[in-house]
Amino acid sequence: MNNRHCRLFRVDAFTRQRFCGNPAVVVLDADELSEQQMQTIAAEVNAETAFVLEAESGDHDMQVRYFTPQHPVPFVGHATIAAQYVRAKKDGMPAGKIRQRTGAGVVEIEVREVDGDLRIAITQSPPSFGPIIPDHHRTQVLNALGISSPNLHKDCPLQVMVKGSTRLLIGLRSPELLDSVKPDFEELARLTPHVGAEGYFVFALSPTDGVQGTESRMFCPALGIPEDPVSGNAHGMLGAYLVSRGLLECGEDGRARFLGRQGQWVRRPGLVDVEVECSGKVAQSVRIAGDAVIVYEADIQV
Repeated sequence: MNNRHCRLFRVDAFTRQRFCGNPAVVVLDADELSEQQMQTIAAEVNAETAFVLEAESGDHDMQVRYFTPQHPVPFVGHATIAAQYVRAKKDGMPAGKIRQRTGAGVVEIEVREVDGDLRIAITQSPPSFGPIIPDHHRTQVLNALGISSPNLHKDCPLQVMVKGSTRLLIGLRSPELLDSVKPDFEELARLTPHVGAEGYFVFALSPTDGVQGTESRMFCPALGIPEDPVSGNAHGMLGAYLVSRGLLECGEDGRARFLGRQGQWVRRPGLVDVEVECSGKVAQSVRIAGDAVIVYEADIQV
């Protein structure tokens, strides 16, 4: 490997409180790193890692590549929040909109000043709707999660959603039921190729002070993540799903909004603001927004 110094930042996304939200690592000025070097860094820090790169063509302003400790992935929502927060804070990027290229296409980023700090929003095309899983797989998944059929929300079929990655959405009747979920991680990982979803996103509607909201938990043992703290990408999928089921109404301005809460079961609570541009029950774009906080920074040599 070439001798080269990189700026590395450990960030918590979807929170302003250190050691909450979803952790990610960000590496700035990564253009001279090889893919092998990027993978080595992600494995060494043992975290989902975002590498910030210069633009390569006129259809985007900059790009980010994402690596888990095991392999590259097309897009990671919380790592995007982290990367753009660090970029704005440390490189003095002004508030405004930029186009970021990812392995899942170009997404629009907006950096805004909110309550004395920066909030990052990601706007992208809506997810695709995969299949509603058949009854025999439905029974297997519920057994692996320790969920009984009467506890399911009657208007929420178990459906696979696709946006760069795949998640199975599972709606419960009330947020209190999330506490009783008892995942069998080995069985969930075994079911992954049969169900066609890399993760299981269990949610419940939870309005607060008249504002639509959700609480959720997500399990991705097949990806080496038993319980994911806070997922931006899955909340974007959930927004399109709720609109399609008529559980999230499209307002007069053509938008539906909710606040997603996740992470309290792993002591890393976080918040995701979700806005769906929609026409009736059809999502036209999805916007997820969140805060971030830098935990530490370091110079590394590779």
